[in-house]
Order: sequence, then C-alpha cells, then structure tokens
Amino acid sequence: MSNIFAVRIEQLRQGPPLKHFVEIYQSDGNFWCCMTNPSHDSAPNGLVRLAAAVSLLIGVLLIASPMNAAPESTNVPAKLETATFGGGCFWCAEAIFQRIPGVKSVVSGFAGGTTANPTYEEVCTGATGHAEVVQIKFDPSILTYDKLLEVFWEAHDPTTLNRQGNDSGTQYRSIILYTNDAQKAAAEKSKAEAARHLSAPITTQIVPLAHFYPAEKYHQNYYNEHQSQGYCQFIIRPKLRKLIDAGVVPSDK
Repeated sequence: MSNIFAVRIEQLRQGPPLKHFVEIYQSDGNFWCCMTNPSHDSAPNGLVRLAAAVSLLIGVLLIASPMNAAPESTNVPAKLETATFGGGCFWCAEAIFQRIPGVKSVVSGFAGGTTANPTYEEVCTGATGHAEVVQIKFDPSILTYDKLLEVFWEAHDPTTLNRQGNDSGTQYRSIILYTNDAQKAAAEKSKAEAARHLSAPITTQIVPLAHFYPAEKYHQNYYNEHQSQGYCQFIIRPKLRKLIDAGVVPSDK
C-alpha cells in the first residue's frame, strides 16, 4: 500500500484550529482513505468542519480517479473484406462458403453482365451477360483471400465451359471478380496452381467487379432453409458431404 495523497484541513471556519489529516491510499487498484489526529472540538463545530473535510475529500477523489482509470480499449471490430465468385448454381456456392470459418456473410446474386438490377428470370435467359455468383464478407484476421480461392477451386469444376453438372448456360460459368490489384494477382496465381492438378484447361474468367446485384430474397440462405427440397437433397448435400470428407469444409457446421 502506498500513500499518494495527504490532505491537511485546517482552519475551515473561525475557531480553534482543526488538525485533522485526511490521508488517501491506493492499493490493488482501489482508493482507501482515513482521518488521523482527531481534535477534541465541540461536537457541533467539529461536525461542521468534518462535513467540509468530507466534501474536500470527495473533490480530491474526483480528481484522482482518472489517474486510476483503466486505459481505453483499443479493440475495434475487424474490417471485413469482400470476395465474389461464380461456379455454377449460387445455391451450392452459398451453402459451401457459409460453412467456412471466418466467413461472416454470403449473399447470392448476379455479376459480370451488362443489365442493371436483373431479375433471376432475366439472368436465366442468358441475355443479361450476368453469372450467378456469391459475394462473401470475411474476416481477414481469421481467413485469407488465398484460402477462399482454394475452397473455390475445390467447390466446382472449373474446366467445363458454361456448365456445372446439369446446369448449363453462360450464367453458370466459372468466374472470379476481383476488387483490387492484390485480389487479381492472388486469383491469377491460384489459377496457375490449380491448373497443375487438373487434366483439362481451366475456363475460369478473372475480371474486375463492376457491379454486384443481390438476387431475390427467396434465393438467400436457400440450402439452410430448404434442405428437404429435391435439389438440396440430391445436388447440394452430396457436394457438401464430399467437401467435408475431403477436409475442405468443417464437419461441425
């Protein structure tokens, strides 16, 4: 325990000297106080001066308390980054990336075309130029863009032009849409690495993201909300199981 203040209150009002000492101590992050050398003044006079002393003591504590305050936390929410990929039906891609630790949100939508604010029906005609994609918000302190690219290559077949399984059309093409030069370089490097392990040429486009248009609400979180639906049972679930068995997707999510 260390004595950090010693306040002497004397002659608070006319009369015999008041010789009280108010001492303040600090120990284990707390303040402690006591009064020493009490005088033998009359009770009324002593009480008045004691009240004044307590008031002064409160003032001292108010000044001293900031000295004992804990520093403000420097922890701030992590700044999320964005990745946008297309690899066939966005219902499949959404279900996969939702299960990757560090991913904070996945939105199904459209990108890579020319029509503004397209509907799902318009995209299905192939006339808009858009691909079905997912836009991923992720915490880079937990998950890197490079790791997301690894999942992307594992999650679909990038060697089939404008097709994934029975889903056929330009809207189902393999595509990476980057938002900066670092993402572009990472995508190109990752593509070259993936090509070494594939027997057919990769058809994946790597292009800048101009606009992302979220799909209609009923497309969002589709697998999680419609697991009894046929496409979910016979297409998405087996793909998820394959990726879980391969260690690409955690089994606990």
